[in-house]
Order: sequence, then C-alpha cells, then structure tokens
Amino acid sequence: RNYKVTYAIDYLDPSPTIKFFNDFNDMQEWIDEEAKRRIDHTVQHSPYFVTKNDLKDIEETEYSLIKIEEL
Repeated sequence: RNYKVTYAIDYLDPSPTIKFFNDFNDMQEWIDEEAKRRIDHTVQHSPYFVTKNDLKDIEETEYSLIKIEEL
C-alpha cells in the first residue's frame, strides 16, 4: 500500500508538507518525528510556562493537522 501524508502548519496552511510512503511503519516514524520536532519547537519558543495540560493541547492540535490517505 501507498500512503499520502499531508501535514499543515495550521488550519489555513495554503501549502502543507506532503509526503508519500510505501511502508506504513516508515510513515508512522516520520509522523512521530515531525510531530515531536514541531511540538518541541512550540514549547521552546513559548513566552509562557507550558504546563502538562498545555502540552497535551499542543500535541492534540499538532496531530489534528495531519491527514493520511491510502492510495
């Protein structure tokens, strides 16, 4: 199976990152690494202290920006 992953910066992103994968595990690994990278960036650049609840909200938002399609 082939997979297409569309990962936006935000809900109105006109040019999201689009990646294609032949392997589910490779796709999952890339998603996990990219989400972690983006979450870490958000936390590190936050002008406020990030609580556990804030972090959970950030993670939920990040993962909601990912769309996976089977081709």
